[in-house]
Amino acid sequence: MKLSLFGYGKTNRAIAERFAPCDIYDDSFEESGVDSLGNRLLPPRLFDPESSDVEVTTPGIPPHHPLIQRARHLQSEYDFFADSIPYSIWISGTNGKTTTTEMIQHLLAPKDSECGGNIGTPLAKLNPKAPIWVLETSSFTLHYTQKAKPNLYLLLPISEDHISWHGSYEAYIKAKLKPLGALKEKEVAIIPKRFLGTPTRGTLIGYEDTAELIDYFGMEREKIGFLEPFLMDAVMALAVYKILFDEIPYERLNEFKIGAHKIEEFTDGLGRLWVDDSKATNVDAANEAVKRYEGRFVHLILGGDDKGADLTPLFELLEGRSLQIYAIGSNALKIERLAKERGIACKVCERLEKAVEAIRQNLKANEVALLSPAAASLDQFSSYKERGDSFKRYALL
Repeated sequence: MKLSLFGYGKTNRAIAERFAPCDIYDDSFEESGVDSLGNRLLPPRLFDPESSDVEVTTPGIPPHHPLIQRARHLQSEYDFFADSIPYSIWISGTNGKTTTTEMIQHLLAPKDSECGGNIGTPLAKLNPKAPIWVLETSSFTLHYTQKAKPNLYLLLPISEDHISWHGSYEAYIKAKLKPLGALKEKEVAIIPKRFLGTPTRGTLIGYEDTAELIDYFGMEREKIGFLEPFLMDAVMALAVYKILFDEIPYERLNEFKIGAHKIEEFTDGLGRLWVDDSKATNVDAANEAVKRYEGRFVHLILGGDDKGADLTPLFELLEGRSLQIYAIGSNALKIERLAKERGIACKVCERLEKAVEAIRQNLKANEVALLSPAAASLDQFSSYKERGDSFKRYALL
């Protein structure tokens, strides 16, 4: 089998390690080369569909890329390993995928589950003999997946995201709902109620909000030690355990610690509250962060690469609240315009460092300095993690 890999990121590097020699095509390769395992490293212009039996694409390559357009046997990473995937739980949605996946793995680790997908570990490095795989699953992966399917699917709330990649919000939603059509009888999906009409042979459990899921699964809210937006993630994780084992392990769940850059609170030398929510790369996530600090004046840093999303719902929420916006990134002027339309105070800072310095001069003891940018970071940073780390460093100078 002649295997062609599109993209040289973590996903395909792991495949190349196991199945060398492969042909690997990446935009970063200007000339041909060979790695230590004998894999050929090739510029995309050299791809010949006639000499390839299978093409596996890294999820981030968009459908309009020339490699995708020319491929004749295209598979996702999930499809490539479809025949060896054990019982699998897929977690998708716009926000909370990572936290929900991590919480589920925290609960299932004593059952020898393995965790991967978009969360960091490629499928090529997961143990196919593990009884359960817990997979954070992006809309990119779902778009390219035709064969693989989950046994249990969790769909967190959906809002506009990755519009420039998918081409439209409708296409983004279509990708998120794709696994429902592959479910078999007695297999379960937990999804927002508005999608309950989606054709499927599986059992659909719909929800409007967290409270409805708590009621459906007979949970006791006072025993769950998390607040929104993490309460939804916690309830989803408990729901999985209830479905699989008919138990609700509150104590073990409450041992779970939320990771960095997700509404991560810290104080400066003057005891003032700063919040690193750099992981909030879309409107819905920023909405949740702002609502968490209801009743306090918020110094809100917004901006970055908004990926073509409509920011209007965020500004509808912000209108009338006690806050000041500090606009950064490639969409700073767009944020300034939307703020002016709704009478919201906004200062264009362009750079994160300038925004933090402006806040440091004005932040009072009972107020909140919040980085919840509603945008990706790649216009100015290598990742949301670098953006969050920079925010904390600037705040604590």
